[in-house]
Amino acid sequence: MKIICEKAKLTAGLQIVSKAIPSKTTMSILEYILIDATGLSIRLIGNDMELGIETLIEGTIADRGFIALNARLFLEIVRKLPETDVEITLGDNFKVTISAGKAKFNIIGRSGEEFNYLPSIEKIDGITISQFSLKSVINQTIFATAGGSETNRMMSGEMIEIRDDTLKIVALDGHRIAIRKIALASSYGTKKAVVPGKTLSELSRILSDSTENQAEIYFTDKHVMFSFDQTIVVSRLIEGEYFNIDQMLSTDYETKMTISRKEMLDSFDRATLLVREGDKKPVILSISDRQMEIKINSTLGSLNENLEIEKQGKDMMIGFNPKFLIDALRVIEDERVDIYFVNPKAPCFIRNQEDSYTYLILPINFTTVD
Repeated sequence: MKIICEKAKLTAGLQIVSKAIPSKTTMSILEYILIDATGLSIRLIGNDMELGIETLIEGTIADRGFIALNARLFLEIVRKLPETDVEITLGDNFKVTISAGKAKFNIIGRSGEEFNYLPSIEKIDGITISQFSLKSVINQTIFATAGGSETNRMMSGEMIEIRDDTLKIVALDGHRIAIRKIALASSYGTKKAVVPGKTLSELSRILSDSTENQAEIYFTDKHVMFSFDQTIVVSRLIEGEYFNIDQMLSTDYETKMTISRKEMLDSFDRATLLVREGDKKPVILSISDRQMEIKINSTLGSLNENLEIEKQGKDMMIGFNPKFLIDALRVIEDERVDIYFVNPKAPCFIRNQEDSYTYLILPINFTTVD
């Protein structure tokens, strides 16, 4: 095998597929990236058996072949090469020469036959969405997943549901729920799947910010595939029945507050200066007719601040972990937000009139106000 390509294009491709390389694994081959130059294009593939990424890069294939190279070492070598064309040549016994300008590296690869290719998924009955929109709905919900939760895998993923011309994505972690809905350009019937949060988090880092560039989504019983530009991302789905979100949502409320999103966000940012990581000390909100008092008193100090609001319904005093409100407020784009309260022990809801987003946040119980 012998290929030649621009350093910038090779680096970009490696950065994309490296997102599918696990940080720790008992299978050493999963730490490798496959260079496949057996066809008409140069393919780079990373696959950790749960998430697989394949991307095409432009270049010249002088001799066809394939080889697996250690992902971390390969990427670091390429990054430090001169800004010129990179030549990669496979010799005997999996010896690979990587050269650019006057720099030449010799490293040992592994047989491409050891490598696991991505599952084959037919591009049938797909959904088309702008990359910007897909990236946005992921970023506006992914914070509410439970990360690498081992106790409940459902909470480590996001539910993607398509009903006709509407896409809905839902995340929850036991303390909050994040829901985003967007309109699609066409009607696609009904589809529903739970996609690992890791997949969506890595996907959002690859997707373009352009509204012109499109992505296609294809589902099977066990996998989802995202296809865009010259890249394919394939992931296993989380199997099982997702939570009945509709039972957790309510349109009833005792108090509705409308407030400047930025003012509230800034105030909560200030409050977090007095909260140590892991501290469950709540920020107390006292809501009255024209103002909301924000109060916190911790071992580090205290804060009192009053913000102007519009209020409907009863006065309310309620406590929250400030981080949960901050995460939601940061991804909302509206200048003013509507927040609905039922009682001091029930979740609050942040949602707009169009119902394009809903954020449910559980309160923290408190007995006294410091």
